Amino acid sequence: MPFFLVDKHITFSSVTKHAPSNNYKPSTLKNSILVLMFCLFIACKTDKKKDSSLPNTPAAEIEISHAKGFTIEKSNNGLTIIEVLSAWPGANTSFKYALIPKNKMASMTLNKDDYDAIVATPVERLIVTSTTHIPSLEALGVLDKLVGFPKTELISSENARKLIDNGDIKELGNNETLNTEIAISLKPDVVVGFGMNNQNKAYETVMRSNIPIVYNGDWTEESPLGKAEWVKFFAPFFGLETKADSIFKSIEQSYFQTKSIVENVTKKPTVLTGGLYKDVWHVAGGKSWMAQFLKDAKTDYLWKETQETGGIGQSLETVLATAQHADYWLNPSMLTSYEDIEESNKHYTQFDAYKNKTIFSNTIAKGATGGLLYYELGPMRPDLVLKDLIHIFHPELLPDHELFFFKPLE
Repeated sequence: MPFFLVDKHITFSSVTKHAPSNNYKPSTLKNSILVLMFCLFIACKTDKKKDSSLPNTPAAEIEISHAKGFTIEKSNNGLTIIEVLSAWPGANTSFKYALIPKNKMASMTLNKDDYDAIVATPVERLIVTSTTHIPSLEALGVLDKLVGFPKTELISSENARKLIDNGDIKELGNNETLNTEIAISLKPDVVVGFGMNNQNKAYETVMRSNIPIVYNGDWTEESPLGKAEWVKFFAPFFGLETKADSIFKSIEQSYFQTKSIVENVTKKPTVLTGGLYKDVWHVAGGKSWMAQFLKDAKTDYLWKETQETGGIGQSLETVLATAQHADYWLNPSMLTSYEDIEESNKHYTQFDAYKNKTIFSNTIAKGATGGLLYYELGPMRPDLVLKDLIHIFHPELLPDHELFFFKPLE
């Protein structure tokens, strides 16, 4: 990307002054010297412009091993370019952000048209808009930089709740109808947003106040480790790339070690997911985040051959025909007890998982104000999710593990 290093000190080549001959008048000589100096000035300025239009060294791409939704490039002069390739499912455009160290803002000029936002770093005040952003900030040790969040009751992190209770993190309403007056008054250095598209009018209002909006697409990732790797997305805003890399490598190593526990498993239990919502049963698609977990936990997921990366709408009759005899049933909508199952729909009682009491839910484990731990911390800690699932499906392999995200129905 084009950028320019602004150097205010122009060096002039020296001009040797010779005594005028009899053929030259003093004024003529003076004019000649002025012309020469002007030419040298232009040449020097042209060379300076030419040199400053190039980076000191080619940009180096930061290693992103599993995530497909973003890239990071760093140059020797401190410029960092983050490109978000998938801000939401089916996005047909990418977003490019330039991060410039504050101590170099005065000496570096960028073409604003080349970027969707330019952010001065390190960031001291920020707003984020999804609970999935909270664990990354906490792991990096910058949770105290968070000044605002929409629907704070959804946050489960104990450390974040203390900041909310102390008034350090302000309530901003809903993401789609963000309280822009409060958001702008907080004077954030950046707002990290998410959306189903780029039609959030609240974001447009914030941007008109010269506050950069940066999209985070962690939720569009299909693989467990892909979601977790978005901790690297946040790191450059605080100059903590090395720390983020260490955090992710630890999670990655833990995930692979956990996955190796079931390496020799041959008996795979069958699994059903989801439940009815307005007469449509939504099961996890075969290429979804959940389906990948079930594959790594060595199960026979009954919709594993489908190609959808999200949910798949099915009729009750279809699900009953396919999964009535499934060994396990995960996440029956928001139902948390067998009594709820019976009262919700009498047909639920026909499933073997109901009869055998092998139904587990990720909506039982909640924070102090009702936020769901699974949807906040789960993307950041896929190793813990996988341990839960292995304990459920192969209890003999992790007998001492205490379930964290998934709980048996009451």
